[in-house]
Amino acid sequence: MAQILTPDLCVIGAGAGGLSVAAGAAALGVSVVLVEKGAMGGECLNVGCVPSKALIAAGAAAAAMREAPRFGLRAHEPAADYVRVRAHVRGVIEAIRPNDSAARFRAMGVTVVEAAGRFSDPRTLVAGDHEIRARRFVVATGSKPARPAIPGLDLIHWHTNETIFDLETLPPRLVVIGAGAVGLELAQAFRRLGSDVTVLDAGPALASEDPELVEPLRRELRREGVDLREGVAIARIEPRGAGARVVLPGHLIEETIDASHLLIAAGRVPVVESLGLEAAGVVFDRMKGIVVDSRLRTSNRHVYAIGDVANCGPRLTHAANAQAGVVLRHALFRLRARYDAQSIPRAIYTSPEIASAGLNEAQARARHKSIRVLRWPFGENDRAVAEGAIGGHVKIIASPRGRILGAGIVGPAAGELIALYALAIQKGLNLRDLAALTLPYPTLSETARRAALTHFSQSLSNHWLRRVLRLLRLFG
Repeated sequence: MAQILTPDLCVIGAGAGGLSVAAGAAALGVSVVLVEKGAMGGECLNVGCVPSKALIAAGAAAAAMREAPRFGLRAHEPAADYVRVRAHVRGVIEAIRPNDSAARFRAMGVTVVEAAGRFSDPRTLVAGDHEIRARRFVVATGSKPARPAIPGLDLIHWHTNETIFDLETLPPRLVVIGAGAVGLELAQAFRRLGSDVTVLDAGPALASEDPELVEPLRRELRREGVDLREGVAIARIEPRGAGARVVLPGHLIEETIDASHLLIAAGRVPVVESLGLEAAGVVFDRMKGIVVDSRLRTSNRHVYAIGDVANCGPRLTHAANAQAGVVLRHALFRLRARYDAQSIPRAIYTSPEIASAGLNEAQARARHKSIRVLRWPFGENDRAVAEGAIGGHVKIIASPRGRILGAGIVGPAAGELIALYALAIQKGLNLRDLAALTLPYPTLSETARRAALTHFSQSLSNHWLRRVLRLLRLFG
């Protein structure tokens, strides 16, 4: 006989967003049931953000060895011991895992049900031998790698981010299908560790990003030896020994690319199947996710959806955390909290990094009659020069009166530097606020102030301003 639970809140999915909701509600003394059929921590901890950044760090260490002569040191070609690299990646996951563990959440007072959940009606979720009748539900089941429709893909063994970190040996020749953030981050990391890497994409690399910011990364990837091919179609994939052969169409003759390993990084799709959303009266799309309003409510007013499973903007861990806060404020306190996807910053952890917040230039021109575009190169920043990291620049989009509409960075520590612009955009700050900011010297963050100052440089040549200055000189 099923055990009936009647909590205030039932969260389905123990990834970043679901855990944030459960932890926040438990801290407020709210009764919470957390349902998870897989590993606690979800995609981010187990097969996404955490292992990829650990692998990227290993690749960065290898790149630093090769670049040593720039600093007067002898060059050293690193030899990757992939068994130890893999151990490093797993060690990072295990170091973080206790924060997301079932034991920790049970200690908070959360009832953790380790089973698949499925709605049986609009107010009931069945999970294992539990029947959960909650006052509110939050669906946070995340997303999974998309499977592109490429002929022959079923005939070979291929990897996604869910399996690539399980490799026991370094791929001798890796072909990556997809030049999005995941594809390029992993392509560069494996190339730096010693793999031959080819990246294929039907469109441009990082198609959703500002092309101006992508170009320095494109040059760096090719300088490091990544064979980046954009705007290419794939005719089919054929088995070749233990690996694969990717066949590209040609006018007269087909081109073939042989791979020891194939990584599919062609986007993600929401996990909506097997949840019984139809029985719950929740409207959803299998590709776009669950339909939600600005308060993250679904068509069933008792059910919310957050994170990758919801169709409300970028699929990012920190976006899911922000959405969790909106749900807690609205579902528990009836506050008129709303989720603003435009204010969420984003970062791509390649080298150079790319980060942005707010509107990009194209979006700003579409929404505003007039804008100002301000730039400052890292080559004019003393800290960047000292560290030999002079590639890239800061780009600020502002209104004619100086209100900051958006910002983009390509260069060193872009993911860290974007925080200042995210704060400025979320708080409605002006370029004058950035220009007046005193920052430590020498730091990369000084680029923010220098870029903002260019907004006022035109004023120095203003005819009326010069007349005022001449007038003031008369008074001594």
